[in-house]
Amino acid sequence: MRVLIIGAGGIGGYFGGRLTEAGADVTFLVRERRKQELMERGLVIQSVHGDYTCRPKVLVNGEDAAPFDYVLLAVKSYHLESAIKDMASYVSDRTAVIPLLNGVTHLGELQKAFGTERVLGGLCFIETTLTNDGVIRQTSKFHDIVFGELDGKPTERAQRFADLCSGAYMSANHSIMIKKDMWEKYLFITLFSGITTMMRAAIGIIKETDSGMRVIEGLLDEILLIFQEHHAPLEDGARERQIEKIKALGYEMKSSMLRDMEKGYRTEADHLQGYLLELAEQYNLETPLLHASYAHLKIYEKSLAE
Repeated sequence: MRVLIIGAGGIGGYFGGRLTEAGADVTFLVRERRKQELMERGLVIQSVHGDYTCRPKVLVNGEDAAPFDYVLLAVKSYHLESAIKDMASYVSDRTAVIPLLNGVTHLGELQKAFGTERVLGGLCFIETTLTNDGVIRQTSKFHDIVFGELDGKPTERAQRFADLCSGAYMSANHSIMIKKDMWEKYLFITLFSGITTMMRAAIGIIKETDSGMRVIEGLLDEILLIFQEHHAPLEDGARERQIEKIKALGYEMKSSMLRDMEKGYRTEADHLQGYLLELAEQYNLETPLLHASYAHLKIYEKSLAE
């Protein structure tokens, strides 16, 4: 089975590297600059789960390649449109597309581009970053990937991918409730990124204060209200699960969005907080903390353009 990874950054590089380490046939579709880095230094993973370095197979858009069985999409949401164009020539009738983006709105765009039948659901839990010198640094116990058919039915192609991942040094879960999983991840990542970017701090220093926890729970309640009005597919007990997840996070853990801000990069504010605010307006809901979180992110992005 042949796997194409779109992006060799913190997420695509990590999971693609772990699959390569396990002997899978993996190719990375990257920009020319990243290709040169990979050719010169290799794909370098520094992880609490063990380091790994290899010379990966790479493609630059436009180069010919044999058909791929799976395309793993691991780019930031603001690169989705260009990624769809770049990967189009590598998606055939036999290809299954598995996105690892945060949020949910990208599913419709992928289905429109490649057909509903080719797109699976997917998500990941990992704390990782790409350093300025091209090293993928993974820093927490989480290195989980979750995927499955959007209709919840078990299929041969999903099981084959699960079998492929089973030999890799990462956690892989073939889910029959991937839509629920994606919405619950959306809930968590919007809360986690919203609070850490608004406070410009790792989660530990925020949650150790009473006021910090009150803001966390207030933002969570606003997001849950939107989810409820939108009939998002969450299971009972979502609030309690999210609070427990936040409490279980390591003191120094930061959202990838905060790490992007610290490096002066763009954020996924529109894809995450922005979409929820659109829903809040649609349902006439008051969400002051979510507005504060989004405003902070947009003010930051405006400063980048000045």
